[in-house]
Amino acid sequence: MFITIITFIIILGSLILVHELGHFITARMFKVKAEEFGFGLPPRIFGLVKNDHGKWRYVGPRTKAEDYKKTIWSVNWLPFGGFVSIKGENGDHQKDVDSFGSRKIWQRSTIMFAGVAMNFILCFVLLAIAFMVGIPSLVDDVTDPSLNASQEKVQIISVAKDSPAAAAQIAVGDIILKINGQPVATIQEVKDKISVSPNQEMDITISRANQEITQKIIPVSSAPDQPAQVGVGLVKTAIVRYPWYQAIYKGAETTLALTLAILKAFAKIIGDLITGQQMETEVAGPVGIAVLTGQVVKLGLSYILQFAALLSINLGIINLLPIPALDGGRLLFLIIEKFKGRPVKQSLEARIHQIGFVLLMCLMAFIILRDIKINLF
Repeated sequence: MFITIITFIIILGSLILVHELGHFITARMFKVKAEEFGFGLPPRIFGLVKNDHGKWRYVGPRTKAEDYKKTIWSVNWLPFGGFVSIKGENGDHQKDVDSFGSRKIWQRSTIMFAGVAMNFILCFVLLAIAFMVGIPSLVDDVTDPSLNASQEKVQIISVAKDSPAAAAQIAVGDIILKINGQPVATIQEVKDKISVSPNQEMDITISRANQEITQKIIPVSSAPDQPAQVGVGLVKTAIVRYPWYQAIYKGAETTLALTLAILKAFAKIIGDLITGQQMETEVAGPVGIAVLTGQVVKLGLSYILQFAALLSINLGIINLLPIPALDGGRLLFLIIEKFKGRPVKQSLEARIHQIGFVLLMCLMAFIILRDIKINLF
């Protein structure tokens, strides 16, 4: 449990930190002052800032960031992600030369979009690394000699209802290791050993969640002249490693595929909410993600990289939604400003963002309570 919590904090925290780094980099690129870049969330433990002579100076927990000309780099009490405070992002200091509000609309839009862009870039990088490290893939029994495949396994992808496999509590995802104590490496070997033993009890050894389990199973035959079966669908999987140039292409291809799939899922969720239909798409909050993290950690580095990439692109897409208090909501106000020729009244925009934030917190609380009910009870 401890390892799961730490891994969860590191993964999700890193994704948030990269997101905020995108805002920071583009703000500095357009010469907008970043008042503070924090590791973790406030309250502040301490900070460091460079003075006019280029020397680092200690900053206490109660010191205001606007009191310094340069960025305060702070360490904060809540070890979860990070934040960047950009001068003028809340409507103040509009006329200052280094303020967010003094920049052109396209520059402000770029700063707002940069966090999302960083999440997409991170997803691509993580997937490219995963393809180089080795990613679980389906392979044929006759492996392409040019394919760098290892750890080949026979995995169960379906279990027929009321079949011998179902009676033996065999589950989808189980990996077949042995039959009657003899190792099996291909689908054909599994079929051969099962087919010749109709109505005879045999031992089948499987791997489930990194644990070996041996079950008793009795193959059956649908007709006297038919081979015995246990009612499972099989595929052969392996860890496939790609050369760097193929890994880059596969990373980009998979990032695009994930983006389209997630957008489709979000559209389905929104459609179900509008029409009042029961949501078919499962939505996981922090508790659900933490539970999934614990399961992924047991599977190894490649799975962790894929999981982090999936979370990164989800974080990016969610932030891009035109909801007040999110980056997408702020971009929406910039679009309105572009068409109106003047910004929305600052007090009105601030109030809308506050309401959006409260609604988001209520939604988050609902999802967390639902997560706790599903995963812990």
